[in-house]
Amino acid sequence: MNALAVMAREPVAGRVKTRLTPELTPGDAALLYQAFLRDTLEKIGSIPGVTPVVAYTPEEAEGYFRRHAPRNALLLSQQEGNLGERLHHVSSSLFLRGFSRVVIVGSDSPDLPGEYLQLGFDRLGDHDLVLGPCDDGGYYLIGLSCGPEHSLFTGIPWSSSRVFETTLRKAESMGMSVAILPRWHDIDTLEGLQTLLASPRGDGWGHTRKMLDIIFLNRIVPGTDS
Repeated sequence: MNALAVMAREPVAGRVKTRLTPELTPGDAALLYQAFLRDTLEKIGSIPGVTPVVAYTPEEAEGYFRRHAPRNALLLSQQEGNLGERLHHVSSSLFLRGFSRVVIVGSDSPDLPGEYLQLGFDRLGDHDLVLGPCDDGGYYLIGLSCGPEHSLFTGIPWSSSRVFETTLRKAESMGMSVAILPRWHDIDTLEGLQTLLASPRGDGWGHTRKMLDIIFLNRIVPGTDS
């Protein structure tokens, strides 16, 4: 049994994508994140052989995510705490439900190729851990096949450029076999938006492309076209 979970936040103005302001208004940043979510939720619902999972916050946003999640998705409320505590809670909850391979992704990479998600599960066939590194030093994906590993998520300098490197060192010190996926980007800053706008306009992130056009990012980010 394979579970593919996305860490998701309700797209409320002033609470999401705050690092994109003031270049974007809080309202536009929330609309853009909502488009990220729509693309990501559609993507996790399209991967064959997996159960899509939406790990959402805040707890009272369950109704919103029930309306927007894939029809066959499992919904889990994220617990309070830092990112490591929330990732451990999601992964351990899914292992306790009987899943043997758990992959967790963020909702900040709307153009992430679907084949990277499938590759994550493939590599878990002969590895304990799979990581998808980000350009900013974090990771866009983490997958486990060895059951809950609380210590893997402790002592990590979250929101820093050392998240991937520290997690990799910790996993190796624990004797875990690790597979590394191709590098990708997540979109948290103006620089990230420039990377996204320069990406090929392939399939899989149509909602984000439309929203970028609607809010005229080419007028906000010099040298880019919508």
